[in-house]
Amino acid sequence: MSTRTFAISTHLYHDERLCRDHLVEIAAHGFEAIELFANRPHTAYEDPATMDQIVESLSDTALRLHSIHAPIAEELRGGRWKGAYSIASAEASAREQAVTEARAALSIARRVPVNFLVVHVGVPESQNADPSVNRADAARRSIEELCQAAESLGVRLALEVMPNALSTPERLAAFIEDDLDASDVGICFDFGHAHLMGDVLDAVDAASEHLVTTHVHDNAGRSDDHLLPFEGSIPWDPTLMALQKIGFEGAFVFELAASANPRHALERAAQARHRFETLLTT
Repeated sequence: MSTRTFAISTHLYHDERLCRDHLVEIAAHGFEAIELFANRPHTAYEDPATMDQIVESLSDTALRLHSIHAPIAEELRGGRWKGAYSIASAEASAREQAVTEARAALSIARRVPVNFLVVHVGVPESQNADPSVNRADAARRSIEELCQAAESLGVRLALEVMPNALSTPERLAAFIEDDLDASDVGICFDFGHAHLMGDVLDAVDAASEHLVTTHVHDNAGRSDDHLLPFEGSIPWDPTLMALQKIGFEGAFVFELAASANPRHALERAAQARHRFETLLTT
């Protein structure tokens, strides 16, 4: 039996309010952990009673809470962002709001162990963001604040690879090595995003020294479709070999598009997991 962790992000259900049935469904398909996609209306992360229900459901299903994805917008429905949050905003009140929301999502770590808080550094280019929301100086201040809050709860910050100038693998690595006073910060390697930006193998190499967790999904290199692995054009065989070469032993977190038939998506995710396990043991 594989000792690797394979998890499902609740992003799969982001158009619905997260409930116990979703976690039961994930566990029934053989996954042992989740990433909590903390975004309204999917998760009322600021409500203690809601968080208590999620913790209880995690216990009932024997699922681990591998990571929390910090909120990315005031609301996300049908793939549409309303009021994007940016921890890299030059506007102080907007930056502080994004940090406040991330800290609120992090509060579940007071109730149950969590490994990582995954954070967007700024806003992706696909949202046609104004340059003022992707400022390195603002990002640095926010990351150091969030790192302090996360460390107090035994959680590690993971900065996500995504299409903007602040979040390429090379820039994130340089940010961690040269710009931050905080020491315990890593990279969440998002395969789909890396593929949109260029060569995935080069991206693995650039992130290698700081890669701590992942988002697994696929696309055809044109749009951020969050397809299942092997349904796009990412070359998974050499990509997984590259991960083995750098000694990555962290979790593979499937971050799939919201689906009208999540059970079918989970069935196919379980098949993709089996292919991953086969490739990683050959």
